[in-house]
Amino acid sequence: MAGKFELYVDKAGEHRFRLKAGNGETIAVSEGYSSKASALGGIESVKNNAPGAPTVEV
Repeated sequence: MAGKFELYVDKAGEHRFRLKAGNGETIAVSEGYSSKASALGGIESVKNNAPGAPTVEV
């Protein structure tokens, strides 16, 4: 099974998303957004920017 994004509202009322791997393990969690539309924009940003993102050791 492929990974998936889960969109939810946290206890503080902020919209967030998490990225889950195919095995169900959470591999990324977003910041809190004030609107669902903003959280969806965050998901699209990850989808668009992550494929070419380099790995940088800090």
